[in-house]
Amino acid sequence: MSELKSGDLGYHLMMTLWRVGAAYVVAMVIGTAVGVALGRYRRLDAFFDPWLILFLNIPALVIIILAYIWFGLSETAAIGAVAVNKIPNVVVTMREGARALDDRYMDMARVYHLSARDRLRHVLIPQLQPYLAAASRSGIALIWKIVLVVELLGRSNGVGFQIYLYFQIFDVAGILAYTLAFVLLMLIIELLLVQPVEQHATRWRRRLA
Repeated sequence: MSELKSGDLGYHLMMTLWRVGAAYVVAMVIGTAVGVALGRYRRLDAFFDPWLILFLNIPALVIIILAYIWFGLSETAAIGAVAVNKIPNVVVTMREGARALDDRYMDMARVYHLSARDRLRHVLIPQLQPYLAAASRSGIALIWKIVLVVELLGRSNGVGFQIYLYFQIFDVAGILAYTLAFVLLMLIIELLLVQPVEQHATRWRRRLA
């Protein structure tokens, strides 16, 4: 209760949420672009597949430590380390989505001379939407857990830092308070943001049904 009254709880929650959001955007944008490219071009996929397997199996802790060693204890290193941990998972999901694309729709788009923007909006994204949703859902769940480790190892604020601080003084109540508060915040985001956006994106499927 004292953390809430002082404003410390809100401050640390927002710092962690900022890192989660930034890493999520970076991972989804890069992972989607790379995944679609690998799914559409076999030679590219064959070349990068061993690297993808390598990054999928590197422990998150190793990437975080290397990022801090190479780039210092900075915000960029923290967010970059989290994004690098998530990008391979997004790539794998979106690669499968790109492989499942129906080329007949792309052929139709060429016949009607749709612009690149219209192809992306009306042909590519609707077909990839289920895979985007899957990557997004798993991404948020994984990213916020890795962010806590990043904060524990090299940041001076955030939920992970506070949990580590309370661990040092064996304050179980403080650890649970910050953990439950952030879990509650993520559930609110899921219910008020993620699910409504997903329902809006898939409204055309319900109309066809």
